[in-house]
Amino acid sequence: MRWSTFRTADGEERVGVWRGEALYPVPGVGRLVDLLGDDGSRLRAAGEAAVASGAGVDAAGVELLPPVPEPPSIRDFMSFEEHVVTASAAIGLTVDPLWYRQPVFYFSNPAAARGARADVRIPPGSAALDYELEVAAVIGREGSDLDPEEAERYIAGFVLFCDWSARDLQTAEMRLNLGPAKGKDFAHSFGPWLVTRDEVAPRAADRGYDLGLTASVNGVTYSRGNVAGLYWSFGQMVSYASRGTRVRPGDVIGSGTVGTGCVLELSRVHGAETYPYLREGDRVRLAGELLGAIDARVLAGSPARPLSPDEEARP
Repeated sequence: MRWSTFRTADGEERVGVWRGEALYPVPGVGRLVDLLGDDGSRLRAAGEAAVASGAGVDAAGVELLPPVPEPPSIRDFMSFEEHVVTASAAIGLTVDPLWYRQPVFYFSNPAAARGARADVRIPPGSAALDYELEVAAVIGREGSDLDPEEAERYIAGFVLFCDWSARDLQTAEMRLNLGPAKGKDFAHSFGPWLVTRDEVAPRAADRGYDLGLTASVNGVTYSRGNVAGLYWSFGQMVSYASRGTRVRPGDVIGSGTVGTGCVLELSRVHGAETYPYLREGDRVRLAGELLGAIDARVLAGSPARPLSPDEEARP
């Protein structure tokens, strides 16, 4: 099943399931997390009942929100080796051997979640906006200290994910051995729907899934990758995330960027003139098999406000 959260013309937020190109709302449900919390039975039953009602809505007339607006948490991992190696070199680092012994993630900002068609504004003070082509798992039920095989069963489904990045802000703040923070917390775009785990399972391949991913800027293809290239599986990521704490329904577990899946990598390999950072007016399209597409227009940012009276605002 494919599940979306959407806003109607009168401002009401609703949850619906897709059957082909038709979207069927679940009566009385405005949050997808209210259908999570078990092994997927509640979600499946609600979807079947919604389709059986025959009461579909015109999908073209609604605003698609993130499948889980303002999720309880966003943990974004770095689980594709090609990206880790190339991106690290681009900012003057080498890959620590620890990366091959355990997965790594950072916490990001749930308030920055964006729908699949929402515009993205360049953050204050940045001149190096980048996209990151990713897939995220959405947790379906609460658990802690899970082993990897068990953790796979706690995933409700998968969604296309873009971790927008201000590379200049990110590089500067990480010199202080914390972050990324302001380089990452301004926008996260989610694909149009969550695809349930059972729909994705037949594509299982290697440590991931045989799902092709692409990214283009202004109609020109930039990135191609596949979720099968994961070094750390989603089961391992969720297991690590749950260690010593809890994962909860609606939590987002990002895969990290697929190899070649950002301008930082592409400019490192092919040159900044060929692959410049994103500018005002650019149109970015990210797409994944089964997962739909993110279409975002880049808007101009505002100046950074000074933090003290004697500090000059950055452009």
